[in-house]
Amino acid sequence: MTDKPFPVPTIHSNGTSREQLLDQVCQAHFAVIKAVEALERAAPNGRDYYPQGNSALKLATEAHHARVVKLVDVLVELARLAEEIADAP
Repeated sequence: MTDKPFPVPTIHSNGTSREQLLDQVCQAHFAVIKAVEALERAAPNGRDYYPQGNSALKLATEAHHARVVKLVDVLVELARLAEEIADAP
């Protein structure tokens, strides 16, 4: 059993090279960064919610924040995965 929160690939001669694995994870990381940036640009605007009442913008903002947090969690996991791959024997 491992204390890692997710499986990490084993670097070996019959598998994908460390460099390729790192490149793949880094590409995914940068893509998620772009997704976070796009999501931040799509943040709720009060003009679009005030006709629904006083709580609509607050609820939309909370939902938006939850989506951003999920993507940031993926960024953290990808960074940890890259670190594990880089440090693997």
